[in-house]
Amino acid sequence: MLRKTITILIFCLLSLSISAQKKHSTLKKDIAQAKAYLKAGNNLEKAEQLMLKHLQDSANRKNERLWLMMFDAVRKQYEQGNMKLYLKQKYDTAAFFNLTKRMFTVLQAFDSIDAAPNPQGDVKPQYRKKHGEFLNKHRSNLFNGGVYFVGKQKFAEAYDFFDRYIDCASQPLFEPFDYRQTDERMPEASYWATYCGYKTQNAEATLRHVDLALQDTAHYPMTLQYLADTYKLENDTAKYVETLAEGFQKYPLFSYFFPRLVEYHTSRADWNEVLNTADFAIAADTTNNAFRLVRTTALLNLRQYDTVIRECEHLIATDSTLADAWYNLGMAYFSQAVNIGKSPKVTAKQKQQMTKKYQSARHYMEHFRSLAPDQRNRWALPLYTIYLNLNMGDKFDEIDRLIRSN
Repeated sequence: MLRKTITILIFCLLSLSISAQKKHSTLKKDIAQAKAYLKAGNNLEKAEQLMLKHLQDSANRKNERLWLMMFDAVRKQYEQGNMKLYLKQKYDTAAFFNLTKRMFTVLQAFDSIDAAPNPQGDVKPQYRKKHGEFLNKHRSNLFNGGVYFVGKQKFAEAYDFFDRYIDCASQPLFEPFDYRQTDERMPEASYWATYCGYKTQNAEATLRHVDLALQDTAHYPMTLQYLADTYKLENDTAKYVETLAEGFQKYPLFSYFFPRLVEYHTSRADWNEVLNTADFAIAADTTNNAFRLVRTTALLNLRQYDTVIRECEHLIATDSTLADAWYNLGMAYFSQAVNIGKSPKVTAKQKQQMTKKYQSARHYMEHFRSLAPDQRNRWALPLYTIYLNLNMGDKFDEIDRLIRSN
């Protein structure tokens, strides 16, 4: 039994030895082949793949020669592509930018090998300065690659380029360049990264560089928009509203912030806040009728009917096509009539006043109906009550049939 066990062990050791020799032989052969490709300047992608295959083996992970040969293969592909583009020869632009990215990927990965502590525990990278200086010369093509893929609406690919461009600032390989202090394009790159994250509905990607993106003053309101939408997507209402408020305070005329703030406050029936929002917007643009319409809606819900009537009459005089101005004006008169009718005992004089209010409400509500016939849910019930109180039988019957048909 012992002899059999020893025989099996010897067999296993021999098999391992043969396997190791075979791997070594294959490695040696592939290095020679890749070297030939590099020297001839052709089949460079094959040379890259040969080296990558061996680097995927954990036994070769720290093999400096393999890393440097793989980088040379990528670098030469990049240089050949750059020359073709310079000479305006036919070439795949996307492939060129992807080669840029691969150069950074290879050398940043190798830097962690190069900077590994030696047996004495010392860290003495041999290639960091040389490789950092080389990549620094070509880093702008990471930014350009991002712009290229944005133009192609390939936002996930574009994000990867901008993210890598920004990430260089935190890589030891580029520490001497202090990009956060010296690179004026960092905020712009961060804006585009935020934009690409937003376009792919990737909340993590959208928020990753947003602090730096907000330093890009040219795109500040757009960045706040993407930020607000992302918070909404994440159901973070507090940050959503906070971002809307900041955007509105700084850019009251930017089309995104005002309607969403109004929508939020309206959903909470916080009409004082709706009124404050409208007043702030009007102060920024006194000619904007949309702002004034929102103001009258807030006033209507705050039961300031006389003010609504006065301001809506002015709006209609300015633009008679403003359907909501007719509606708010009609509802102001309608509400006044209803309030009179709620008196415990309606006097003859009050009844006369009520009738007059309903007649005014009818005029404006019927006009609103003509402007917005599809908004039956808004005009049907008020007109029902108006026709009932004015004893308008035919009109009442028609509106009654409409309501019952729903």
